[in-house]
Amino acid sequence: MSIIIVPMVILYFIWITFIYYRNRRTVDKSLKCIVNSLSNRGAIAASDDVDVRALIVTAHPDDECMFFAPTIIRLVELNATVRLLCLSAGNYYNQGTRRKKELLNSCALLGIPASHVTILDQKELPDDPSAEWRISLISSLIRKHVRSHSSNMINNLLRLDTEHSIALTGICASCPSVPDCCLLSLDTVGLFRKYLSFLELPVSWLWPSALCCVTGPRGYAKAAMFCHVTQILWFRHLYIFFSRYMFINTFQMLPRGPRNLKIY
Repeated sequence: MSIIIVPMVILYFIWITFIYYRNRRTVDKSLKCIVNSLSNRGAIAASDDVDVRALIVTAHPDDECMFFAPTIIRLVELNATVRLLCLSAGNYYNQGTRRKKELLNSCALLGIPASHVTILDQKELPDDPSAEWRISLISSLIRKHVRSHSSNMINNLLRLDTEHSIALTGICASCPSVPDCCLLSLDTVGLFRKYLSFLELPVSWLWPSALCCVTGPRGYAKAAMFCHVTQILWFRHLYIFFSRYMFINTFQMLPRGPRNLKIY
């Protein structure tokens, strides 16, 4: 049996290595294809030289490294402009002030300067597992943020977490100030795939997606997570080691929806 298993394991790791290096060579082309797809709607002109400006939207401090580190690292490596909008300060245990500082430190390690980080602290969006955030409020806040930076920030690409993808779909369907944004939603995978770490890469590669980002081997994602000192409990160490989100991000492009959609 071992005569069969050992070669299979070796071949699997060779496959992972091949996919990893191929992805790192082609992810910039994928970004250009995604952004240039807007040219079919007349939003921007197709070009091989695309200025990618991405807004990543998260719910809490530490989401940026727990779920989006591979994407942020690759975008920074490709000289894209990356900004982060965090919808809460993470004040569930009255640690909001400290968690804001942790978030800024984490973003600095990932390559996002403090001037590109916005942290909202709305009482209507409490950091409480039992609280249900209103989609209309999320839409309004993000729409306001996008409009306030529309002249120099978000004209190519939006990155979203799946928790708020519906809200953001509504924004771009009803907000004329962002006519040339691509909406990408982070894929949510099952429990088994989630904790396969880098071994899940072939599955992600074969799974249909608009974009696949794989982080480098330098440990920025892990270092960024350790910036969130208040969140480093014993099970976080397991997450850092086993979670595929620390190594792989895959996205789906969201439809923009009807132009007459209204959000109340």
